[in-house]
Amino acid sequence: MASGIFDNLRTKHFEIMALHHAEAILQHDMPEAVRDLEKVLESLTIPVEELISGGGGEAPVTKRLRHALYEHGWVKHRFEIRKIVDGEEKEVISHEIDHVKKFPQGTFALEIEWNNKARFLIGT
Repeated sequence: MASGIFDNLRTKHFEIMALHHAEAILQHDMPEAVRDLEKVLESLTIPVEELISGGGGEAPVTKRLRHALYEHGWVKHRFEIRKIVDGEEKEVISHEIDHVKKFPQGTFALEIEWNNKARFLIGT
């Protein structure tokens, strides 16, 4: 685990799980994305009333998180992947991601799911 990255979130009892060297990649290749995410998540609160209330639709905490990310330039984007064989298009796959932001080092896509019951696949 890369030292220092997301430490301030961990001290606020966020549980961070990083796979396949994700923290090292973020720390060295996408530090601006890390700063954005830390700013948004540090200010996130979930009142106990929201935890015990019934579901259905978008929860208030999800709305607050979505709006906070949008204010930092993270917007909805539809990725389209085309498979072309010998100049002939064979397949088109698209997937809409809720929060995408372009940085000088590359594009960062963030999907937030709360109690997601359906599996989804993201290919890039």
